[in-house]
Amino acid sequence: MIRWTHTAILTATALLGACQTVPERPAKVISVVEPPAAGSTRTPASESGWHLVWADEFADGTIDRSKWDFDVDCWGGGNNERQCYTDRPDNARIVNGRLVITALKEDFTGPALPAHMRAGKEATTATKPFTSARLVTRGKAAWQYGRIEVRAKLPQGQGTWPAIWMLPEDAAYGPWASSGEIDILEAVNLGTPCKDCHGGRENTILGTLHFGGQWPDNALNSTEMRVPDVLDGFHTFGIIWAPGEIAWTYDGVVFARKETGSWWSVNSANPLAPFNKPFHLILNLAIGGGLPEERGLGGVDESGFPKTLEVDWVRVWQCTPETSRQALQEPNCKG
Repeated sequence: MIRWTHTAILTATALLGACQTVPERPAKVISVVEPPAAGSTRTPASESGWHLVWADEFADGTIDRSKWDFDVDCWGGGNNERQCYTDRPDNARIVNGRLVITALKEDFTGPALPAHMRAGKEATTATKPFTSARLVTRGKAAWQYGRIEVRAKLPQGQGTWPAIWMLPEDAAYGPWASSGEIDILEAVNLGTPCKDCHGGRENTILGTLHFGGQWPDNALNSTEMRVPDVLDGFHTFGIIWAPGEIAWTYDGVVFARKETGSWWSVNSANPLAPFNKPFHLILNLAIGGGLPEERGLGGVDESGFPKTLEVDWVRVWQCTPETSRQALQEPNCKG
Protein backbone atom coordinates (compact mmCIF):
# COMPACT_ATOMS: atom_id res chain seq x y z
CA MET A 1 0.00 0.00 0.00
CA ILE A 2 1.13 3.53 -0.72
CA ARG A 3 3.22 5.13 2.00
CA TRP A 4 3.46 8.86 1.28
CA THR A 5 2.28 12.29 2.21
CA HIS A 6 0.28 13.58 -0.72
CA THR A 7 2.60 16.36 -1.85
CA ALA A 8 3.44 14.46 -4.98
CA ILE A 9 4.40 15.80 -8.38
CA LEU A 10 1.53 15.45 -10.85
CA THR A 11 2.70 14.33 -14.26
CA ALA A 12 -0.03 13.77 -16.83
CA THR A 13 0.76 11.05 -19.35
CA ALA A 14 -1.00 9.50 -22.33
CA LEU A 15 -3.28 6.58 -21.59
CA LEU A 16 -0.88 3.83 -22.53
CA GLY A 17 2.34 5.84 -22.54
CA ALA A 18 5.30 4.44 -20.68
CA CYS A 19 7.08 6.62 -18.17
CA GLN A 20 10.34 8.06 -19.44
CA THR A 21 13.67 7.64 -17.74
CA VAL A 22 14.49 10.81 -15.83
CA PRO A 23 18.14 11.31 -14.86
CA GLU A 24 17.37 12.88 -11.50
CA ARG A 25 15.07 9.98 -10.63
CA PRO A 26 12.15 11.81 -9.00
CA ALA A 27 10.95 10.27 -5.76
CA LYS A 28 7.27 10.60 -6.70
CA VAL A 29 5.63 10.48 -10.11
CA ILE A 30 1.85 10.41 -10.38
CA SER A 31 0.14 10.02 -13.74
CA VAL A 32 -3.53 10.88 -14.22
CA VAL A 33 -5.32 9.13 -17.08
CA GLU A 34 -8.82 9.02 -18.51
CA PRO A 35 -10.92 5.86 -18.27
CA PRO A 36 -10.30 3.36 -21.06
CA ALA A 37 -12.75 3.47 -23.92
CA ALA A 38 -15.49 0.87 -23.95
CA GLY A 39 -14.41 -2.22 -25.81
CA SER A 40 -13.91 -5.94 -25.60
CA THR A 41 -12.41 -7.23 -22.39
CA ARG A 42 -9.89 -10.04 -22.21
CA THR A 43 -10.49 -13.40 -20.60
CA PRO A 44 -7.16 -15.19 -20.18
CA ALA A 45 -8.82 -18.59 -19.85
CA SER A 46 -9.94 -18.27 -23.49
CA GLU A 47 -6.57 -17.05 -24.78
CA SER A 48 -3.92 -19.44 -26.01
CA GLY A 49 -0.77 -19.80 -23.98
CA TRP A 50 -2.08 -18.70 -20.60
CA HIS A 51 -2.18 -21.36 -17.90
CA LEU A 52 -4.21 -21.00 -14.72
CA VAL A 53 -1.64 -21.74 -12.02
CA TRP A 54 -3.48 -20.65 -8.86
CA ALA A 55 -7.00 -19.61 -7.95
CA ASP A 56 -9.43 -19.25 -5.10
CA GLU A 57 -13.11 -19.19 -5.99
CA PHE A 58 -14.11 -19.14 -2.30
CA ALA A 59 -16.51 -21.98 -2.95
CA ASP A 60 -15.94 -23.62 0.44
CA GLY A 61 -17.59 -22.38 3.58
CA THR A 62 -14.34 -21.39 5.26
CA ILE A 63 -11.17 -19.56 4.28
CA ASP A 64 -8.65 -22.02 2.84
CA ARG A 65 -5.68 -21.81 5.20
CA SER A 66 -3.54 -23.78 2.75
CA LYS A 67 -3.77 -20.71 0.49
CA TRP A 68 -4.08 -17.79 2.90
CA ASP A 69 -2.50 -16.63 6.12
CA PHE A 70 -3.47 -13.63 8.27
CA ASP A 71 -1.38 -10.72 9.44
CA VAL A 72 -2.42 -10.03 13.03
CA ASP A 73 -1.26 -6.72 14.50
CA CYS A 74 -2.24 -3.16 15.43
CA TRP A 75 0.79 -1.56 13.78
CA GLY A 76 -1.09 0.60 11.31
CA GLY A 77 0.84 -0.54 8.24
CA GLY A 78 3.45 2.18 8.61
CA ASN A 79 0.73 4.62 7.49
CA ASN A 80 -0.86 5.52 10.86
CA GLU A 81 -3.88 3.43 9.93
CA ARG A 82 -6.52 3.14 12.63
CA GLN A 83 -7.31 -0.58 12.57
CA CYS A 84 -6.09 -3.70 14.28
CA TYR A 85 -5.87 -6.64 11.90
CA THR A 86 -7.26 -9.88 13.31
CA ASP A 87 -7.86 -13.45 12.14
CA ARG A 88 -11.38 -13.54 13.59
CA PRO A 89 -14.38 -14.62 11.50
CA ASP A 90 -15.93 -11.29 12.49
CA ASN A 91 -13.35 -9.62 10.23
CA ALA A 92 -12.93 -12.19 7.44
CA ARG A 93 -15.16 -15.06 6.39
CA ILE A 94 -16.78 -16.72 3.39
CA VAL A 95 -20.36 -15.65 2.71
CA ASN A 96 -22.32 -17.09 -0.24
CA GLY A 97 -19.16 -18.02 -2.13
CA ARG A 98 -17.38 -14.71 -1.55
CA LEU A 99 -14.60 -13.61 0.75
CA VAL A 100 -15.91 -10.78 2.91
CA ILE A 101 -13.36 -8.63 4.74
CA THR A 102 -15.22 -6.54 7.30
CA ALA A 103 -14.01 -3.42 9.09
CA LEU A 104 -15.79 -2.91 12.41
CA LYS A 105 -15.89 0.15 14.65
CA GLU A 106 -14.73 -1.29 17.96
CA ASP A 107 -11.84 -0.77 20.33
CA PHE A 108 -9.41 -3.65 20.09
CA THR A 109 -6.01 -4.43 21.63
CA GLY A 110 -3.42 -6.57 19.91
CA PRO A 111 0.28 -6.83 19.05
CA ALA A 112 1.75 -3.39 18.45
CA LEU A 113 4.11 -4.63 15.73
CA PRO A 114 3.91 -7.03 12.79
CA ALA A 115 5.45 -10.45 13.32
CA HIS A 116 8.70 -9.69 11.48
CA MET A 117 9.37 -6.67 13.73
CA ARG A 118 8.30 -8.24 17.00
CA ALA A 119 11.51 -9.88 18.26
CA GLY A 120 12.17 -8.80 21.84
CA LYS A 121 8.91 -6.82 21.90
CA GLU A 122 6.38 -9.65 21.91
CA ALA A 123 4.53 -8.26 24.92
CA THR A 124 4.08 -4.77 23.46
CA THR A 125 0.46 -4.06 22.57
CA ALA A 126 -1.56 -1.24 21.03
CA THR A 127 -5.23 -0.35 21.02
CA LYS A 128 -7.04 0.93 17.94
CA PRO A 129 -10.66 2.05 17.37
CA PHE A 130 -11.35 -0.27 14.40
CA THR A 131 -10.74 -3.88 13.43
CA SER A 132 -10.32 -5.42 9.98
CA ALA A 133 -8.40 -8.21 8.21
CA ARG A 134 -5.37 -8.60 5.97
CA LEU A 135 -4.99 -11.90 4.11
CA VAL A 136 -1.66 -12.89 2.56
CA THR A 137 -0.33 -15.75 0.43
CA ARG A 138 3.17 -15.23 1.89
CA GLY A 139 4.90 -18.56 2.42
CA LYS A 140 2.12 -20.37 0.52
CA ALA A 141 2.13 -18.94 -3.02
CA ALA A 142 4.22 -16.36 -4.87
CA TRP A 143 4.72 -15.65 -8.55
CA GLN A 144 7.32 -14.11 -10.82
CA TYR A 145 5.46 -12.68 -13.82
CA GLY A 146 1.97 -13.54 -14.98
CA ARG A 147 -1.54 -12.16 -15.05
CA ILE A 148 -3.13 -11.63 -11.64
CA GLU A 149 -6.80 -10.68 -11.42
CA VAL A 150 -9.22 -10.14 -8.54
CA ARG A 151 -12.95 -9.56 -8.92
CA ALA A 152 -14.12 -7.43 -6.03
CA LYS A 153 -16.70 -4.96 -4.77
CA LEU A 154 -15.09 -2.01 -2.98
CA PRO A 155 -16.36 -0.25 0.16
CA GLN A 156 -17.32 3.40 0.22
CA GLY A 157 -16.92 6.15 2.80
CA GLN A 158 -14.38 8.70 4.03
CA GLY A 159 -11.38 6.90 5.48
CA THR A 160 -11.86 3.54 3.75
CA TRP A 161 -8.76 2.14 2.03
CA PRO A 162 -9.18 -1.23 0.30
CA ALA A 163 -6.07 -2.67 -1.35
CA ILE A 164 -5.09 -5.55 -3.62
CA TRP A 165 -1.30 -5.63 -3.73
CA MET A 166 1.91 -7.64 -3.74
CA LEU A 167 5.14 -7.74 -1.76
CA PRO A 168 8.36 -9.67 -2.48
CA GLU A 169 8.54 -13.13 -1.03
CA ASP A 170 12.16 -12.47 -0.08
CA ALA A 171 13.88 -9.14 0.47
CA ALA A 172 16.45 -9.86 -2.24
CA TYR A 173 17.36 -6.19 -2.69
CA GLY A 174 16.94 -5.02 0.90
CA PRO A 175 14.20 -3.71 3.22
CA TRP A 176 11.11 -1.85 1.99
CA ALA A 177 10.93 -0.44 -0.59
CA SER A 178 14.28 -1.62 -1.96
CA SER A 179 12.82 -4.99 -2.95
CA GLY A 180 9.69 -3.47 -4.47
CA GLU A 181 5.95 -3.36 -4.02
CA ILE A 182 3.23 -3.77 -6.66
CA ASP A 183 -0.15 -2.17 -5.89
CA ILE A 184 -2.68 -3.73 -8.23
CA LEU A 185 -5.56 -1.68 -6.82
CA GLU A 186 -6.02 0.94 -4.16
CA ALA A 187 -8.94 3.29 -3.61
CA VAL A 188 -9.68 5.76 -0.85
CA ASN A 189 -12.85 7.54 0.24
CA LEU A 190 -14.97 6.11 -2.59
CA GLY A 191 -18.41 7.65 -2.90
CA THR A 192 -17.61 10.82 -0.97
CA PRO A 193 -18.29 14.25 -2.53
CA CYS A 194 -15.75 15.13 -5.25
CA LYS A 195 -16.27 18.18 -7.43
CA ASP A 196 -13.75 17.00 -10.05
CA CYS A 197 -15.15 13.47 -10.35
CA HIS A 198 -17.74 12.28 -12.84
CA GLY A 199 -21.08 12.34 -11.06
CA GLY A 200 -19.68 14.38 -8.18
CA ARG A 201 -18.59 11.37 -6.13
CA GLU A 202 -15.09 10.04 -5.50
CA ASN A 203 -14.34 7.24 -7.96
CA THR A 204 -10.54 7.21 -8.28
CA ILE A 205 -8.53 4.00 -8.41
CA LEU A 206 -4.74 3.79 -8.19
CA GLY A 207 -2.08 1.43 -9.55
CA THR A 208 1.38 1.99 -8.09
CA LEU A 209 4.94 0.69 -7.93
CA HIS A 210 7.24 1.29 -4.96
CA PHE A 211 10.98 0.79 -5.43
CA GLY A 212 14.35 2.55 -5.18
CA GLY A 213 16.04 2.46 -1.81
CA GLN A 214 15.17 1.65 1.77
CA TRP A 215 12.72 4.05 3.41
CA PRO A 216 13.03 7.06 3.51
CA ASP A 217 14.99 6.85 0.23
CA ASN A 218 12.16 5.02 -1.52
CA ALA A 219 10.43 6.15 -4.71
CA LEU A 220 7.06 5.53 -6.32
CA ASN A 221 5.42 5.64 -9.73
CA SER A 222 1.63 5.75 -9.64
CA THR A 223 -1.27 6.04 -12.07
CA GLU A 224 -4.68 7.35 -11.00
CA MET A 225 -7.87 6.92 -12.99
CA ARG A 226 -11.41 8.09 -12.29
CA VAL A 227 -13.98 5.49 -13.28
CA PRO A 228 -17.63 6.28 -12.43
CA ASP A 229 -18.85 2.69 -12.56
CA VAL A 230 -16.38 1.51 -9.89
CA LEU A 231 -19.05 2.50 -7.38
CA ASP A 232 -21.50 0.04 -8.92
CA GLY A 233 -20.99 -3.55 -7.83
CA PHE A 234 -18.17 -5.92 -8.73
CA HIS A 235 -15.26 -5.16 -11.05
CA THR A 236 -12.08 -6.97 -12.02
CA PHE A 237 -8.74 -5.44 -11.07
CA GLY A 238 -5.52 -6.88 -12.44
CA ILE A 239 -2.01 -6.64 -13.74
CA ILE A 240 -0.16 -8.28 -16.61
CA TRP A 241 3.42 -8.55 -15.41
CA ALA A 242 6.23 -9.42 -17.80
CA PRO A 243 10.01 -8.96 -17.71
CA GLY A 244 10.56 -5.22 -17.91
CA GLU A 245 6.91 -4.20 -18.12
CA ILE A 246 3.80 -4.13 -15.95
CA ALA A 247 0.33 -3.18 -17.21
CA TRP A 248 -2.72 -2.44 -15.05
CA THR A 249 -6.18 -3.56 -16.12
CA TYR A 250 -9.72 -2.58 -15.15
CA ASP A 251 -12.39 -5.04 -16.22
CA GLY A 252 -9.86 -6.52 -18.62
CA VAL A 253 -8.84 -3.27 -20.31
CA VAL A 254 -5.31 -1.88 -19.91
CA PHE A 255 -5.28 1.65 -18.45
CA ALA A 256 -1.64 2.07 -17.42
CA ARG A 257 1.72 0.67 -18.41
CA LYS A 258 5.14 1.05 -16.79
CA GLU A 259 8.47 -0.17 -18.16
CA THR A 260 12.08 -0.44 -17.10
CA GLY A 261 13.45 3.03 -16.74
CA SER A 262 10.38 4.12 -14.79
CA TRP A 263 11.64 2.08 -11.83
CA TRP A 264 15.07 1.18 -10.46
CA SER A 265 16.91 -0.42 -7.56
CA VAL A 266 19.71 1.27 -5.66
CA ASN A 267 21.09 -2.17 -4.84
CA SER A 268 21.22 -3.67 -8.33
CA ALA A 269 22.36 -2.58 -11.78
CA ASN A 270 19.87 -4.99 -13.36
CA PRO A 271 17.24 -2.80 -15.08
CA LEU A 272 14.56 -5.38 -14.27
CA ALA A 273 15.19 -5.11 -10.51
CA PRO A 274 13.40 -5.18 -8.18
CA PHE A 275 10.45 -6.52 -10.19
CA ASN A 276 12.20 -9.71 -11.31
CA LYS A 277 11.57 -11.80 -8.21
CA PRO A 278 8.56 -13.73 -6.87
CA PHE A 279 5.90 -11.63 -5.12
CA HIS A 280 3.02 -12.81 -2.94
CA LEU A 281 -0.52 -11.39 -2.86
CA ILE A 282 -2.24 -9.35 -0.15
CA LEU A 283 -5.93 -8.44 0.29
CA ASN A 284 -6.87 -5.98 3.01
CA LEU A 285 -9.20 -3.22 4.08
CA ALA A 286 -7.53 -0.43 6.06
CA ILE A 287 -9.32 2.38 7.87
CA GLY A 288 -7.67 5.75 7.96
CA GLY A 289 -3.99 6.45 7.46
CA GLY A 290 -2.08 9.07 5.51
CA LEU A 291 -3.57 8.64 2.04
CA PRO A 292 -7.32 8.63 2.80
CA GLU A 293 -7.14 11.11 5.66
CA GLU A 294 -5.29 13.68 3.56
CA ARG A 295 -7.79 13.39 0.73
CA GLY A 296 -11.50 13.89 0.30
CA LEU A 297 -13.27 15.31 3.33
CA GLY A 298 -10.30 14.55 5.58
CA GLY A 299 -10.00 12.17 8.49
CA VAL A 300 -12.31 9.20 9.00
CA ASP A 301 -16.11 9.30 8.97
CA GLU A 302 -17.05 6.91 11.78
CA SER A 303 -20.65 6.54 10.61
CA GLY A 304 -21.93 3.78 8.38
CA PHE A 305 -19.89 0.92 9.80
CA PRO A 306 -19.34 -1.94 9.22
CA LYS A 307 -17.56 -1.51 5.89
CA THR A 308 -16.85 -4.49 3.65
CA LEU A 309 -14.49 -5.48 0.87
CA GLU A 310 -16.09 -8.40 -1.00
CA VAL A 311 -13.94 -10.65 -3.20
CA ASP A 312 -15.65 -12.96 -5.69
CA TRP A 313 -12.49 -14.72 -6.90
CA VAL A 314 -8.72 -14.49 -7.27
CA ARG A 315 -6.99 -16.01 -10.33
CA VAL A 316 -3.38 -16.19 -11.46
CA TRP A 317 -2.33 -17.15 -15.00
CA GLN A 318 1.20 -17.56 -16.29
CA CYS A 319 3.09 -18.13 -19.48
CA THR A 320 6.82 -18.39 -19.99
CA PRO A 321 8.73 -15.19 -19.10
CA GLU A 322 10.11 -15.04 -22.64
CA THR A 323 6.64 -14.72 -24.13
CA SER A 324 4.70 -12.94 -21.39
CA ARG A 325 5.94 -9.55 -22.60
CA GLN A 326 4.35 -10.31 -25.98
CA ALA A 327 1.09 -10.97 -24.12
CA LEU A 328 1.01 -7.31 -23.15
CA GLN A 329 0.77 -6.40 -26.83
CA GLU A 330 -1.33 -9.24 -28.23
CA PRO A 331 -4.42 -11.16 -27.12
CA ASN A 332 -2.58 -14.46 -26.92
CA CYS A 333 0.21 -15.50 -24.62
CA LYS A 334 2.09 -17.96 -26.78
CA GLY A 335 3.96 -19.63 -23.96
